[in-house]
Amino acid sequence: MNKGLLIILGIFMVINFMAFLIMLWDKNKSKNWNNKRISEGLLFFMATCFGSIGVYAGMFVFRHKTQKWYFLMGIPLLMIQNIALIYLIFLLINRIVAQRVVL
Repeated sequence: MNKGLLIILGIFMVINFMAFLIMLWDKNKSKNWNNKRISEGLLFFMATCFGSIGVYAGMFVFRHKTQKWYFLMGIPLLMIQNIALIYLIFLLINRIVAQRVVL
């Protein structure tokens, strides 16, 4: 397997795992009324920054934010955006590597 692809997938997995844990943390904080919660904006920011699969998995594993239409519609759209950007980054890295081999 391509070394660049492994690096990209490794970073992607770490970010998604962090997003998953943030969903767990927010779910636990939601049980106490007095706790300061994690903002929905931060959850969407994590999803935009390649953490959409982790946020989406956390939504259904922890049954958190599943009643909000903008999470049900927005996170899958961000998943598509994340996958497309990862693919473009992969193509860019392969083009740079190919140009170095030619030179």
